[in-house]
Amino acid sequence: MIFLFIALAIVVVAALLIATLVLPRRRGGRTLPPRPRTDHLPGVGDDAEVPRDTPTRTISTTVELPELPEAELRDAELPEAEPATEAPEPTAGRLLRLRARLARSQSTLGRGLLSVLSREHLDDDAWQDIEDALLTADVGITATTEIVDRLRTRTKVEGTRSAEELRAILAEELIAALQPDLDRTLHTSHGPDRPAVLMVVGVNGTGKTTTCGKLARVLVADGRTVLLGAADTFRAAAADQLQTWGSRVGAETVRGPEGGDPASVAFDAVKRGTEAGVDAVLIDTAGRLHNKVGLMDELGKVKRVIEKQGPVDETLLVLDATTGQNGLAQARVFTEVVDVTGIVLTKLDGTARGGIVISVQRELGVPVKLVGLGEGADDLAPFDAAVFVDALLG
Repeated sequence: MIFLFIALAIVVVAALLIATLVLPRRRGGRTLPPRPRTDHLPGVGDDAEVPRDTPTRTISTTVELPELPEAELRDAELPEAEPATEAPEPTAGRLLRLRARLARSQSTLGRGLLSVLSREHLDDDAWQDIEDALLTADVGITATTEIVDRLRTRTKVEGTRSAEELRAILAEELIAALQPDLDRTLHTSHGPDRPAVLMVVGVNGTGKTTTCGKLARVLVADGRTVLLGAADTFRAAAADQLQTWGSRVGAETVRGPEGGDPASVAFDAVKRGTEAGVDAVLIDTAGRLHNKVGLMDELGKVKRVIEKQGPVDETLLVLDATTGQNGLAQARVFTEVVDVTGIVLTKLDGTARGGIVISVQRELGVPVKLVGLGEGADDLAPFDAAVFVDALLG
């Protein structure tokens, strides 16, 4: 019996020990990690640093910065940087400087003509080759016939055979076909109380706005003060583009609301130019197809509204040289509506159709005054017949 009590006591003590030491470490079926050792180092599962979600005290102190005197504030303000004004290249001799660029695209025609003329026997087939070369270059049927007839006569009468003599004859005939006596000067002479007014017109995609900006550089390079009128109110970026061109040379741009009346913008531009005392006002107009009667009538209205303040001194028609003979149909209609006084041929460096210069002048009786020979800001040059033919013949 005594042994039974002793065994019972041992079981009770063991149960108490298990309840005290083991059960508190088991919660939800998992064993809790041991408590930290007496060296106060973290045990397994203890945080080695303060948990990130532990609440911390916030700093509520307000730091007040000292106020600067008003004079120092004014000095601290940085003025807006104004766009740098560029100095365009002088126009004198500009076409000569761009001669190599023109020659790259035109010399094929020159070499072809000189090669045929240098043949020992110039039979009908040879003259047919010369005629085909001129027609391919968009010289036009009438002008081509005249040039070939004169070349046949001169080579037969003069009996020339050397390359230098043939080149000289061909150059003389081409220069004569370009009508070098035409007045190619830009009429920018202004009156005592009004500026000269230049109006830029043409079909879509010929580069009118860019040409207008480059023309502003031409006038500034020649010592003129310029104001630009953004009368192309239908193309959203036209006014911004023109204003960018003007800011480069220090020229003011007058613009109106998008979709507004272009005649009103042109009128305001001339009025503002008169008040500012500038030498010339350039009016950029919206591109329009020559067969759209309503748009052509609107162009006529723009010119009539401008002329309420004075005459339009120049009406420049911008033609894309790559369109060739198709450009002549466009040019005829514009000439009838707004009395074109000069032609600007763009993209002449990227085409072998330089003969369009001859045909457009003969068909319209209007001189080519400026030619575009690249995308550079100063790649618009006054036209010179002798330099052009020299580049044409390589």
